[in-house]
Amino acid sequence: MLLIDCPYCGKRPELEFSYGGQAHLARPSRPSELDDQAWAEFLYMRTNTKGVYAERWRHARGCGRFFNALRDTTTDHFLAFYKTGETRPTCPAAAAVTGAAPSGLAGERTP
Repeated sequence: MLLIDCPYCGKRPELEFSYGGQAHLARPSRPSELDDQAWAEFLYMRTNTKGVYAERWRHARGCGRFFNALRDTTTDHFLAFYKTGETRPTCPAAAAVTGAAPSGLAGERTP
C-alpha cells in the first residue's frame, strides 16, 4: 500500500486521499469577462509533464485539507509534500532523474 505524507496529519494510506489536479493554478480575477475559449483554456488545459509534476491532493478521509505534492510521472514516486500556499520545494537533480526520493519527503510503500 502507498503511504502519502499529509503535511497536516502525517503518513496515511493512499485510500484516504483524492487527486485534485495540477497545482499552482491561479483562478482568473474576473471570470465573467472571459470569452468561451479563454474559460475553456482555464478549465481544461493543463500541462502534461513527463518528469517532476506539481499536483494538488486532498486528505478527503482525514483532515479534509488540500496540499501540494511533487511527483515524478515517469516512476510514480512522490518527491515532496508541502502545504498549500507554501513555495514549491526544490528537489535534488538525482531524485528528479532517477525517481529516488530524498529521505523524509516521499510516499513509501509498505510490504
